[in-house]
Amino acid sequence: MPLSLTLSPQTNFTPSTMEEEQRSLLLSTASRFPLPQGFKPSYGTAGFRAEASLLPSTLYRMGILGALRALKTQSVIGIMITASHNQVSDNGVKIVDPTGGMLSQDWEPFADSLANAPTADCLIQLISEKIERCGEKKVEVLVGRDTRPSGPSLLEATKLGIGSIIGAVAIDVGVLTTPQLHWMVRASNCSTRAAEFDYFEQLSMSFRCLMDLIPGGGESIEGFHKLVVDGANGVGGEKLLVLKEMLNLKGLELEVRNTGSGGGVLNEGVGADFVQKEKVVPSGFGSQDVGIRCASLDGDADRFVYFIVPSKNSDKIELVDGDKILSLFAIFIKEQLSILMKKTNGAGNDYQCRIGVVQTAYANGASTDYLKQLGLEVVLTPTGVKHLHEKAAQYDIGIYFEANGHGTVLFSEPFLHWLEAKNDELSSGAQDPEQRNAALRLLAVSKLINQAIGDAISGILLVEAILRHMKWSIHRWSELYHDLPSKQLKVKVVDRTAVVTANAETEVVKPTGLQEAINAETAKYSKGRCFIRPSGTEDVIRVYAEASTQDEANTLANSVANLADKFLGLGGGSKS
Repeated sequence: MPLSLTLSPQTNFTPSTMEEEQRSLLLSTASRFPLPQGFKPSYGTAGFRAEASLLPSTLYRMGILGALRALKTQSVIGIMITASHNQVSDNGVKIVDPTGGMLSQDWEPFADSLANAPTADCLIQLISEKIERCGEKKVEVLVGRDTRPSGPSLLEATKLGIGSIIGAVAIDVGVLTTPQLHWMVRASNCSTRAAEFDYFEQLSMSFRCLMDLIPGGGESIEGFHKLVVDGANGVGGEKLLVLKEMLNLKGLELEVRNTGSGGGVLNEGVGADFVQKEKVVPSGFGSQDVGIRCASLDGDADRFVYFIVPSKNSDKIELVDGDKILSLFAIFIKEQLSILMKKTNGAGNDYQCRIGVVQTAYANGASTDYLKQLGLEVVLTPTGVKHLHEKAAQYDIGIYFEANGHGTVLFSEPFLHWLEAKNDELSSGAQDPEQRNAALRLLAVSKLINQAIGDAISGILLVEAILRHMKWSIHRWSELYHDLPSKQLKVKVVDRTAVVTANAETEVVKPTGLQEAINAETAKYSKGRCFIRPSGTEDVIRVYAEASTQDEANTLANSVANLADKFLGLGGGSKS
């Protein structure tokens, strides 16, 4: 878009002088952040990540992008400095759009171009094609960071980038979880209170509401009282301790380990990513935790998993992953909807609520079968939270989770308006009290769960409230269904773009004949399922296989990897 300057009548600047002022400001700051030689940052699922020392130029430029996006939308934008579950020496950046969701996908190519502009002149040319100005109204960009030691210096680069665009103001909101920043951006653009305290207060109030509505007062059950949380030595652990002070936990003993204060290293042998992939106890856990309900956050607290330490004599765990978290949420929400929608006095309800469950092809087949047996609509999307979130938003209630523990529940505005009106209606006269309680529970869930993005802290609170409501131990929850054995492999190839997929990445369109060969191989195995997809960041093909036994899943994965070799040609001959 060409340079567009709409100035208020009282301004003393002409478009040409404003343009020159902007160019001069950018030239003076851009020279401080040259692109490192040989570094080619690439926008991934949610932004950029790399070794922290390489990133000052990227963060400076993403500060500029955040400012331009704020001017374009005339809204508050967010920038989060984090590398999530990566090692502590890495860092990265995520851009938060006005809705609280991720950066609009149509801006991702611009983000890539901006990050890779080789010179200051090239950078300014890109910016000139995107910049807009609307009067003298200042726009704000909220900047948060996690606890990484590289955060403060990258924060300064980001703020300088924001300040290099006239009309944009950087607001340092301090050390936060990624979901907190997303929540604050969304709240700011909804003209509601958006400070960190307001986030904690909303979670606390909605959690207490759900606990107060537990049938029979929520009498205790064996094994419920204690929850031990692995904070990944990151920001989530310290924020959970803050929230703990605000909550009336009604007999729940919450213990937080690996908060980072004891000298532990961020994401090193700890955290949801480590626990989910390795299926072993994180550092700081062991025989003392046998049978106790445990949970693990990742480094920036946007994903979580639960687990059980089943034995004193092994470091292996029984994992309760994102698929089972999704199932728990779906069961509870479906139950409340059934109560709310039941006929009373011979009349039905005036709203046809459409509930959908969204997964990727990496969801275990047993979980998909279980959800369908519940009568739920299950759909698949390509890998990546941005695809899951977009699809879930098409339902009145959309529930999505990846097996890694990243997910949330979305409620449509029309459904929430109807639900609030229904609650008002049920509050008056001789109405069914259980229907009103169901309405109140759903309203509380919509406020407790983070509507912007996956949130480990709010997600854990919802799990705890539902388990108490259902009077389920973690063992009962874990036994909902049994995962099919699976295997994942990476195959190095010459050119990953030679593989083109369709149907949520479950079918190969190109090269011709490969999908037929995969189908023939998969048909040899009981409960066999297999797909391949190109990596988004490296020249490898990812293989996922399921079967009725682990040996068969391993064999199927290797057989399909060999097919990929045959059709595509190895780029080095390696499989892992």
